Amino acid sequence: MNQTVNPSRLFLASCFALITTAFSFSIRAGILPQLGTELGLSAEQLGFINSMWFFGFPIAMIVGGLVYYSVGPKLIMNVAFVCHTLGILLTIYAGSYSMLLISTLLIGIGNGCTEAACNPMIADMFTGAQMNKMLNRFHMWFPGGIVIGSLISKFMTDAGLSWQTQVWIIMIPALIYAFLFFGQAFPTSKEVKAASLSSNFQAMLTPLFLFMFVCMAFTAISEFGPQQWVGLIMSKSGATPMYILALTTGLMAIGRYFGGPIIHKLNQTGVLLGGSVFATIGVYLFSTQTGSMAYVAAVFFAIGVCYFWPTMIGFVAENIPASGALGMSIIGGVGMFSTSIWQPIIGGWIDAAKVEKATTGLTGDALELAAGQATLAKMTMFPIFLIVAFTVLWFWMRNRKPGHVDEKLVAEQPQL
Repeated sequence: MNQTVNPSRLFLASCFALITTAFSFSIRAGILPQLGTELGLSAEQLGFINSMWFFGFPIAMIVGGLVYYSVGPKLIMNVAFVCHTLGILLTIYAGSYSMLLISTLLIGIGNGCTEAACNPMIADMFTGAQMNKMLNRFHMWFPGGIVIGSLISKFMTDAGLSWQTQVWIIMIPALIYAFLFFGQAFPTSKEVKAASLSSNFQAMLTPLFLFMFVCMAFTAISEFGPQQWVGLIMSKSGATPMYILALTTGLMAIGRYFGGPIIHKLNQTGVLLGGSVFATIGVYLFSTQTGSMAYVAAVFFAIGVCYFWPTMIGFVAENIPASGALGMSIIGGVGMFSTSIWQPIIGGWIDAAKVEKATTGLTGDALELAAGQATLAKMTMFPIFLIVAFTVLWFWMRNRKPGHVDEKLVAEQPQL
């Protein structure tokens, strides 16, 4: 017997699945100091643990995107729930560094499956302006969920609750989305006109695509680098790290929810260039300011990185349309791979800075703050590179006419 598709329930389930992703990001950022202390892990080791989240995500996103039309969203979301559950349980009961690597990788795969299944599923359930509105509301829950998760982590840490207890919280939205998806009929995929893989690859070998490929690596780490390490780096700054994360992602959620018409009216390269300037100012302020000024830095940083991800995806769709869904998946994937690669490097910077600052006689909280700010100062190189790159892009694109935009393909891409 055929069941009737319930778009409202499936959409709500998708939102809770994305909240699970957001919780796994923010709560893990909040417990990094506790993990390092209780398990005796160096910052570099914590960086490798972080990298597994970002490594699993693009693998699942790209593979899931390729098989979506053959296996459907139901199977992909079943895989997501299994990976989320195993990852959370293994994290809670992890007794070793290697187990934390495996558990975080599983959570990353679950998150990637969520993106691979829910984006095209929502695009299949709604059409036209309604589809765009629902996709915007869906994507709002990544930064929105980070706000909620970071506040939960802050309050639980203040209450003296263990990091294991905090990780259990991630299981709550996971169980909710599993319940909401259970027994539901899923939509039939709309007919998709797919270009050949050879034409996709030809488009991806053009100078413009390769240029954006490199830029995406830097926009992603500019956004996720400071966010993921804020708890450890800013813990001795006199500001509350999880409040900084909540403020940053809260502003991003508001900006993305209401920013669609703004981005549509403004030139894409102008948005990217302006964002890189604001991001540089924000990271620089993080590296030099303490106390309440850290929250001012968060505002600049949020304005800077807010539109990086969706604008990069939209730029590829508009200006390199022949790359198709594969090209946009590759652009999104390189962003996550880049963040994965840089995580242990950033951790190594922190360790090296501690050794260097210790030679000047600093100890305790002063040493932690100095090392953290020195690391943030190094992170300014990411958005500074983007200022130069997007200035070049602005001149490059001044007289270039955009290609045809396939809004269906844009809608299917994750916009973190």
